[in-house]
Amino acid sequence: MAKIFPLSEGQFTIGHDKVFIPFDLDTDILNERATGSLLVDVQPFLVITDNDVIILDTGLGFRNKSGKLMIHENLFAHGYGPGDVTKVLMSHLHKDHAGCMTYEDESGNIIPTFPHADYYIYTSEVNFALEKGLPSYFPHDIEPILTTDRVKWLTGETGIIDNYISFRHSGGHCPQHIVYLIDDGTDRIFFGGDEAPQLKQMKMKYVAKYDFDGKKAMELREQYAAEGREEGWQFLFYHDIKTPFTKLQ
Repeated sequence: MAKIFPLSEGQFTIGHDKVFIPFDLDTDILNERATGSLLVDVQPFLVITDNDVIILDTGLGFRNKSGKLMIHENLFAHGYGPGDVTKVLMSHLHKDHAGCMTYEDESGNIIPTFPHADYYIYTSEVNFALEKGLPSYFPHDIEPILTTDRVKWLTGETGIIDNYISFRHSGGHCPQHIVYLIDDGTDRIFFGGDEAPQLKQMKMKYVAKYDFDGKKAMELREQYAAEGREEGWQFLFYHDIKTPFTKLQ
């Protein structure tokens, strides 16, 4: 049976300027933030299967007060270290999802955040991200991993990784977005990145302005929800503050 652990970097508001500003649920007031600001968690996931220790998206790369990477500290809290990770699955390369593929160590070297892991990245998304650039993509967060031998390139509309992880090109939130389904024979775990970012979005029918193709993203959420209910998927919600993962009823 697979194990799932959210690796939250905390809560943030994000407005039209696409800047993530930390938000304290106990003291901050959403209405005092810029008009139109959304309140989100930034929440990579750790999934443990019989075969792998998997990270799904890597977060912003925030550090705690002692200067340690939060994603490393979150791993340690669950009994794992960065060297234990075998696979990093990237849904897309927006800065809040790809900000910690690499990091600067104490000597000033830029190194992979998970030194022994293979990073699975959609080739078309890299090409688009480097061409598009700011403010949604930070090329300086993306380029360092591309010079290593850790990248496993994903191509095509669908594909299979090691006979139990499938991906499909979806293209709703951004043109080259992909989603993953981990099926270990016992559990089915679905990661929809920013096309299934919060539980409430799986229950409501609306077009989100922040999606590249809002209508398509809305239709994809309906499709994912229907498939997931029928097949008993465990959904991972990257931006949900209250419900990081659940099955849909």
